Amino acid sequence: MSDQWQYQVRLYLADDFAEIARRNPDDPALASLPEVLEKHRTTMKCQFDAFADYVAEAEAQGIDGYPLYAWTKATIEDPVKRAKHFKSFALHIKGREVYSKEEADALEADLRPLVDGVRITRLSRHDTNPAHNPQPPEHFRKA
Repeated sequence: MSDQWQYQVRLYLADDFAEIARRNPDDPALASLPEVLEKHRTTMKCQFDAFADYVAEAEAQGIDGYPLYAWTKATIEDPVKRAKHFKSFALHIKGREVYSKEEADALEADLRPLVDGVRITRLSRHDTNPAHNPQPPEHFRKA
Protein backbone atom coordinates (compact mmCIF):
# COMPACT_ATOMS: atom_id res chain seq x y z
CA MET A 1 0.00 0.00 0.00
CA SER A 2 1.32 3.44 -0.88
CA ASP A 3 2.44 5.95 1.76
CA GLN A 4 0.02 8.44 0.21
CA TRP A 5 -2.99 6.82 1.86
CA GLN A 6 -4.28 7.63 5.30
CA TYR A 7 -6.01 5.14 7.59
CA GLN A 8 -8.83 4.78 10.08
CA VAL A 9 -9.27 2.02 12.64
CA ARG A 10 -12.80 1.01 13.64
CA LEU A 11 -14.11 -1.01 16.55
CA TYR A 12 -17.30 -3.05 16.52
CA LEU A 13 -18.94 -3.46 19.91
CA ALA A 14 -21.60 -5.84 21.19
CA ASP A 15 -25.05 -4.22 21.54
CA ASP A 16 -24.94 -3.49 25.28
CA PHE A 17 -21.41 -2.16 25.15
CA ALA A 18 -22.09 -0.02 22.08
CA GLU A 19 -24.80 1.83 23.99
CA ILE A 20 -22.46 2.28 26.96
CA ALA A 21 -19.70 3.58 24.69
CA ARG A 22 -22.06 6.06 23.02
CA ARG A 23 -23.11 7.46 26.42
CA ASN A 24 -19.81 7.24 28.32
CA PRO A 25 -16.68 6.01 26.54
CA ASP A 26 -14.78 6.01 29.86
CA ASP A 27 -17.22 3.60 31.55
CA PRO A 28 -15.41 0.84 33.52
CA ALA A 29 -17.65 -1.74 31.80
CA LEU A 30 -15.49 -1.22 28.70
CA ALA A 31 -12.54 -2.74 30.59
CA SER A 32 -9.15 -1.43 29.41
CA LEU A 33 -10.44 0.16 26.20
CA PRO A 34 -10.46 3.72 27.64
CA GLU A 35 -6.81 3.31 28.72
CA VAL A 36 -5.72 2.27 25.23
CA LEU A 37 -7.63 5.15 23.68
CA GLU A 38 -6.08 7.64 26.09
CA LYS A 39 -2.58 6.29 25.39
CA HIS A 40 -3.05 7.06 21.68
CA ARG A 41 -5.00 10.32 22.27
CA THR A 42 -7.93 8.69 20.53
CA THR A 43 -11.66 9.25 20.73
CA MET A 44 -14.50 7.07 19.44
CA LYS A 45 -17.33 8.25 17.21
CA CYS A 46 -20.29 5.96 16.66
CA GLN A 47 -20.82 5.62 12.89
CA PHE A 48 -24.57 6.07 13.30
CA ASP A 49 -24.01 9.29 15.23
CA ALA A 50 -21.56 10.53 12.58
CA PHE A 51 -24.13 9.82 9.85
CA ALA A 52 -26.92 11.47 11.84
CA ASP A 53 -24.72 14.53 12.45
CA TYR A 54 -24.01 14.77 8.70
CA VAL A 55 -27.73 14.61 7.89
CA ALA A 56 -28.58 17.22 10.53
CA GLU A 57 -25.85 19.55 9.28
CA ALA A 58 -26.99 19.11 5.66
CA GLU A 59 -30.57 19.87 6.59
CA ALA A 60 -29.53 22.96 8.55
CA GLN A 61 -27.16 24.27 5.86
CA GLY A 62 -29.01 23.17 2.72
CA ILE A 63 -28.61 19.72 1.21
CA ASP A 64 -27.19 21.00 -2.09
CA GLY A 65 -23.72 21.20 -0.58
CA TYR A 66 -23.88 17.64 0.77
CA PRO A 67 -23.50 15.12 -2.05
CA LEU A 68 -23.97 12.08 0.23
CA TYR A 69 -27.08 13.43 1.94
CA ALA A 70 -29.66 11.15 0.28
CA TRP A 71 -27.53 8.02 0.73
CA THR A 72 -26.69 8.87 4.35
CA LYS A 73 -30.29 9.69 5.25
CA ALA A 74 -31.50 6.43 3.66
CA THR A 75 -28.81 4.54 5.59
CA ILE A 76 -29.81 5.86 9.01
CA GLU A 77 -33.50 5.31 8.30
CA ASP A 78 -33.00 1.65 7.32
CA PRO A 79 -33.49 -0.47 10.50
CA VAL A 80 -30.93 -3.11 9.50
CA LYS A 81 -28.25 -0.59 8.56
CA ARG A 82 -29.11 1.51 11.60
CA ALA A 83 -28.46 -1.46 13.91
CA LYS A 84 -25.18 -2.21 12.13
CA HIS A 85 -23.90 1.36 12.41
CA PHE A 86 -24.85 1.65 16.10
CA LYS A 87 -22.18 -0.98 16.82
CA SER A 88 -19.44 0.54 14.66
CA PHE A 89 -17.09 3.17 16.08
CA ALA A 90 -14.55 5.15 14.09
CA LEU A 91 -11.43 5.96 16.07
CA HIS A 92 -10.09 9.50 15.73
CA ILE A 93 -6.48 10.12 16.73
CA LYS A 94 -5.79 13.63 18.05
CA GLY A 95 -9.09 14.76 16.55
CA ARG A 96 -8.27 13.43 13.07
CA GLU A 97 -10.61 11.02 11.28
CA VAL A 98 -7.73 9.57 9.23
CA TYR A 99 -4.07 9.27 10.13
CA SER A 100 -0.73 7.79 9.15
CA LYS A 101 -0.05 4.10 8.73
CA GLU A 102 2.33 4.22 11.70
CA GLU A 103 -0.36 5.66 13.97
CA ALA A 104 -2.93 3.11 12.74
CA ASP A 105 -0.43 0.25 13.23
CA ALA A 106 0.32 1.29 16.81
CA LEU A 107 -3.33 1.76 17.74
CA GLU A 108 -4.37 -1.51 16.14
CA ALA A 109 -1.55 -3.41 17.89
CA ASP A 110 -2.76 -2.19 21.29
CA LEU A 111 -6.42 -2.85 20.50
CA ARG A 112 -6.09 -6.32 18.95
CA PRO A 113 -5.74 -8.10 22.37
CA LEU A 114 -9.00 -6.46 23.51
CA VAL A 115 -11.08 -8.12 20.78
CA ASP A 116 -12.78 -10.69 22.98
CA GLY A 117 -16.08 -11.34 21.20
CA VAL A 118 -17.91 -10.14 24.31
CA ARG A 119 -17.32 -6.39 24.43
CA ILE A 120 -15.31 -5.80 21.27
CA THR A 121 -16.45 -8.16 18.55
CA ARG A 122 -14.22 -7.00 15.73
CA LEU A 123 -11.57 -4.53 14.63
CA SER A 124 -11.06 -3.23 11.10
CA ARG A 125 -8.81 -0.85 9.22
CA HIS A 126 -9.88 1.35 6.33
CA ASP A 127 -7.81 3.51 4.03
CA THR A 128 -8.41 6.53 1.84
CA ASN A 129 -7.59 4.71 -1.41
CA PRO A 130 -10.70 5.32 -3.56
CA ALA A 131 -10.34 1.84 -5.07
CA HIS A 132 -11.06 0.34 -1.64
CA ASN A 133 -14.06 2.51 -0.81
CA PRO A 134 -17.40 1.64 -2.35
CA GLN A 135 -19.36 4.51 -3.80
CA PRO A 136 -23.04 5.14 -3.04
CA PRO A 137 -25.43 3.64 -5.59
CA GLU A 138 -25.92 5.79 -8.69
CA HIS A 139 -29.51 6.72 -7.76
CA PHE A 140 -28.21 8.44 -4.61
CA ARG A 141 -25.63 10.58 -6.39
CA LYS A 142 -26.40 14.08 -7.55
CA ALA A 143 -27.13 14.53 -11.22
